[in-house]
Amino acid sequence: MNGARGSSDPTAVRSLAVTTDDLVTALEANRRGDDPVVLRVTPPFYGRMRARIHRTGGEASDYADPEPIHLQPRVFVADDAPAFPEPDETRPDPYEVEAHHERHTEAIRAWRSAVRDHLREAVALPTDDGPHEVEVKYLG
Repeated sequence: MNGARGSSDPTAVRSLAVTTDDLVTALEANRRGDDPVVLRVTPPFYGRMRARIHRTGGEASDYADPEPIHLQPRVFVADDAPAFPEPDETRPDPYEVEAHHERHTEAIRAWRSAVRDHLREAVALPTDDGPHEVEVKYLG
């Protein structure tokens, strides 16, 4: 493909725009065990691209070659990011169902806010020639 119409080569990408809410939602969905979620970069490839939240599996691809790039949400998050809160970590003593629910809901709310402070400035796209690092621009 030519530059005006985009490229079939993912190394044409210099930066990805990612909606922060989409990223946090994808991280949470994968942690909760819902259907697998990725951030998807759809060809043709340009210098600036969007990575959008996408549920994987059971889909027929409208793309031949190249296929869209699926990035696991965790690649956008630094290693020092807070862990998603587990229900056992928010269990009150003495135990009360409603108090547990409230504490866990608040812990998730705090995590959603805190994880935003631990986002990577760059990620690597997989290519036939190895990883291709691109800058990430967060929206929202």
